[in-house]
Amino acid sequence: MANTILELLDQEQGQYVSGEAISRTLNVSRTAVWKQIRKLEEQGYVIEASRKLGYRLLFKPEPLSLDKLNELLKTKRFAREVRLFNEVDSTQNEAQRWAEAGAPEGALVIAEQQQSGRGRMGRSWVSPYTKGIWMSTVLRPSTPIHCAPQLTLLTAVALCRSLRRTTELEIGIKWPNDLLINGRKISGILLESAAEDERIKYIVAGTGISVNLDPTDYPEELLERATSLSIQAGRKFSRETVIADFMLEWEQLYDLYLNEGFGPIGTLWEALSVSLHKPVTIQTPQGDLSGRAIGLHESGAIQLQLDSGEVRLVFSGEMGQPKEQ
Repeated sequence: MANTILELLDQEQGQYVSGEAISRTLNVSRTAVWKQIRKLEEQGYVIEASRKLGYRLLFKPEPLSLDKLNELLKTKRFAREVRLFNEVDSTQNEAQRWAEAGAPEGALVIAEQQQSGRGRMGRSWVSPYTKGIWMSTVLRPSTPIHCAPQLTLLTAVALCRSLRRTTELEIGIKWPNDLLINGRKISGILLESAAEDERIKYIVAGTGISVNLDPTDYPEELLERATSLSIQAGRKFSRETVIADFMLEWEQLYDLYLNEGFGPIGTLWEALSVSLHKPVTIQTPQGDLSGRAIGLHESGAIQLQLDSGEVRLVFSGEMGQPKEQ
């Protein structure tokens, strides 16, 4: 019944269809129609209801196509094994379980929707059905555990370079790995590692990209701090294209890092940064630090020049919005 209702609404191309007309066509009660409308909304369809006019279809979810993704992929390892879920608690959890079971490097978990998506500092992540990219990738680098922060910065560089290319938007990186457009966040990156004998056993790299979200998808308190690619560009994007391009860029930079170390990656990060050479405040476990971010240390720490002139290395913390001078 829900599919028939969907066909009736789709035929009207955004115009209203009265509840009475739908119930008459299907020979069911208005209450039965309303219940089916609710089912469609649970599947990601956006349907506007009016007591006087009826119902109209505003948005149809477009599920990811693994066939289309495979056609676009040009990688050797990354995303060559993919698990696609309609809904999970968190792609990080799914990827961690897969990694423990022996998932190869580059194995990718994608979900159309997360119920408990998480970001840095334990924050939740807005991830509505079929509108963004919510995914986690298994990495198995042969590097010491203390190098893990470098891989976080590498992931941010790869994603920023890829999104700038595919969207033509002026995207920058706020230390350590937030991607911003006009000061608003469009992506979050979270790397979680498992170690054995001071070596990295595996890393699960979670990436959330707000691709085709509308302003109505965000809680009101986030609208000043978060945005999406489609809001900024004024058009929708193919999620398969975004994933495929990012995976290629990421694999190439990852191989560069394994062969030549962090130096080239650090240079690329600094070129894309919106945090450098500006007054900033960083919240750290030891308290707030204020100064000027002057560069990136080879360890992945930010070099913060305090008002006293002392240069302090900050390895973790939450940087406020850089201040324009």
